[in-house]
Amino acid sequence: MTKSPEETDVAPIRPEAVEKRADSGTRMTRRGWTLLVSGVLFVVFAVLGFFVQVPYVAISPGPTYDTLGTDASGASVIQVDGHEVYKTTGELRMTTVSLHDGITLFTALGLWASGDYALAPREEYYKPGETNEQVKQENIQQLQDSQTNAQVAALRHLKYPVKVLTQEIVEGSPAYNVLSPGDRLLTVNGKKIAEAGDVRAALNGSKPGQTVQITFQPDGRPERTVPLTLAQRADRAEGFIGLTAVDRAVAPFNVKISLQDVGGPSAGLMFTLAIVDRLSPGGSPEADLAGGRHIAGTGEITAKGEVGPIGGISFKVVGARAAGATEFLVPAQNCAEAKTTAPDGLNLIKVSTLDDAITQLENLKAGRPTASC
Repeated sequence: MTKSPEETDVAPIRPEAVEKRADSGTRMTRRGWTLLVSGVLFVVFAVLGFFVQVPYVAISPGPTYDTLGTDASGASVIQVDGHEVYKTTGELRMTTVSLHDGITLFTALGLWASGDYALAPREEYYKPGETNEQVKQENIQQLQDSQTNAQVAALRHLKYPVKVLTQEIVEGSPAYNVLSPGDRLLTVNGKKIAEAGDVRAALNGSKPGQTVQITFQPDGRPERTVPLTLAQRADRAEGFIGLTAVDRAVAPFNVKISLQDVGGPSAGLMFTLAIVDRLSPGGSPEADLAGGRHIAGTGEITAKGEVGPIGGISFKVVGARAAGATEFLVPAQNCAEAKTTAPDGLNLIKVSTLDDAITQLENLKAGRPTASC
């Protein structure tokens, strides 16, 4: 018996079944969604890791330079014109720290994992909004000031006289349009000026509105004595002149420090020792300070020969030992930190002043004990 089309053995297709079948072909499974989200997150993380910079800098031991040696161009680091330069042996090596800025997340993690670098918040080394170029210029200025202080401290130690010059004049202050940068200061308020710090000391006990006499000598011209009416300044009780002073050594020769691509003030001590060494004839206590040894060190120096603390000491001792140093001159205030990372075979010598550092080097040459951290 033939069935009519209406009676064929085909189950009728319900509308809801068609809808479900269509859904099953287009709807993504839970596993599919998981894979998609994971893939997107991976791409985002990769982009962030490879291209987005983190607010950290990487710090590592930097290059070292023998201040008794030559620079990259072959010129002596310490150059003296108009005075005999004496033979030295050994090394007086300054140390540096390398700072890596603009690093990405993956770069930071890789440097940290290597064990040769440390990470620190960028704000510890850069002021808000400060560019790399601005930091570079500040470091160059600090290096130049350090070199100037080194020259003055060295020549002062060698008994050359020191003069005090005006360095900057504050616009609108009592000294403005009266003195100029480079004028030699002789007396302030009746007190002799022998070093830069004497200028502020001469005004102790003075009051704003008080008139004081100042004697100075413009370059190449006669001395002048003029009255100045002291101004008021919020950060001090005494009267205000409006100038900064700087020490300069008086010597019949010129000293120049030639070293490029470094910055900051921490090379001051080693520059100073090298100048003293170069200018000291055989037989003098300061002659051949290194005495054939490989000596490294660090420390900011003032024009009076005071040695101040610096940053990055833990990296500098590592860099010094890698460069072959066996002794390291450490500012007294950095001793505690230096001891925690000093490599084996590096003798830490504590110093507080230039005279102290020279005494310690003399002790080292003579086989006497040195002050240790």
